[in-house]
Amino acid sequence: MASLHRRPLFVVSALAVPLLTLAAPDVLRIGGVPPSWAVLWLLPWSLAAGPLSGGLAGLALGLLLDSLHLGDATQMPALALLGWWWGRLPRRGPPIERSFSLGLLAMLGSALLGLSVLLQRQAGAGWGALLTAANLHTLLAQVLVTALLAPMICSLLLLLWRRHSASARG
Repeated sequence: MASLHRRPLFVVSALAVPLLTLAAPDVLRIGGVPPSWAVLWLLPWSLAAGPLSGGLAGLALGLLLDSLHLGDATQMPALALLGWWWGRLPRRGPPIERSFSLGLLAMLGSALLGLSVLLQRQAGAGWGALLTAANLHTLLAQVLVTALLAPMICSLLLLLWRRHSASARG
């Protein structure tokens, strides 16, 4: 299952995440907030490649995204944890194939990633301003738009990467 990292095209597809983060098409925003492109790429990668590859991909993707901004908050631990957790899900039961399940997993992942970054930023600024209207708006809008896009984007990527994994095995 973990043969995805051997295909340069699939690994290079991770570079689309910072490009989409920087480009952030206005059509795909809710209230000016873009989706979490990292979650939309990492979820199908982890489900298709397994926990080790998912965790390492989350770590690398977090490092790549952290290099885009100068803030003190990092996305690396949350993305690495999500990649590892999502990679373990197919081993625990039937494979995740339904669009609704992908949307729920993306919604949960986006919420955990957003809360992780929010808590890191508030640790330096003081805990009194944790749930301001702007923070809550940004978090909820990103969770919503990520969950709405996940069934389409994650389903396509998951189908492509599972099809490749199946053809590589036999």
